[in-house]
Amino acid sequence: MIRVAVIGYGNIGKYAVEAVNAAPDMELAGIVRRQVTEEIAGLKITNDITTLGKVDIALLCTPTRSVEEDAKKYLALGISTVDSYDIHSSIYDLCTELDKVGKENNAVAIVSSGWDPGSDSVVRALLEACAPKGITYTNFGPGMSMGHTVAVKEKAGIAGALSMTIPTGTGVHRRMVYVQLEAGANLEEVTKNIKADPYFSSDETHVIQVDDIDLLIDKGHGVNMVRKGVSGATDNQLFEFNMKINNPALTSQIMVSCARAALKQKPGAYTMIELPLIDLLYGERKELIEKLV
Repeated sequence: MIRVAVIGYGNIGKYAVEAVNAAPDMELAGIVRRQVTEEIAGLKITNDITTLGKVDIALLCTPTRSVEEDAKKYLALGISTVDSYDIHSSIYDLCTELDKVGKENNAVAIVSSGWDPGSDSVVRALLEACAPKGITYTNFGPGMSMGHTVAVKEKAGIAGALSMTIPTGTGVHRRMVYVQLEAGANLEEVTKNIKADPYFSSDETHVIQVDDIDLLIDKGHGVNMVRKGVSGATDNQLFEFNMKINNPALTSQIMVSCARAALKQKPGAYTMIELPLIDLLYGERKELIEKLV
């Protein structure tokens, strides 16, 4: 059995525990977090992973901006890691950094293993293999972006937040950011800080104040991906991929599948497009090939 530690117990961490418990080849070593709550009474909770005994892999269910620090800490202990880092422009740099640490400590890091980046990256790669010349448009939503929402919650003056991603077509998106302000906070200043964040600075962003953010929360999301391109010398090859999902549930499931794959790789850091697909799956090679090929 693969012994898995879940780091953090927010939106992704809660679903990660469910996904680990549902996996026939895994067992939950424990949850690493600061506080114990009634919801997780009965599970092993700690703020020090070394108290959990043998841990094969740690699922980093923490904010994107803490992933590098968290991953380096666990990799240095010889514990492999899986994260859902979602800042596309810096994924390669993060992978390069974690590759060094992983190799030094005989551990593996799977970087950006959510659904986008993550499983959508695999679909994009496959579509490009089908039509090497062309354009792919990835249209997200409408739905709650967890990474963007966490980024807003970290801003001063914010008591609660929800960032909705609204597709406008051809890979262009609008960010609708709903904020519940702390007493004394200034909406104009909060709006300025949000729009300056790299998560939002490249998109049309609207910040709207609400009285109770909990009345708006819906974890549903989705993607529509279209590639129009050329196969060999043949034009007008058109591909489309769609899904509607619960955002944190899918993210955590993909992380759990990547945890399985991580332990089959040589030490270092990998993104999902570098993993053999069969390594994500539970089962014998012969059975999987007969069923899926």
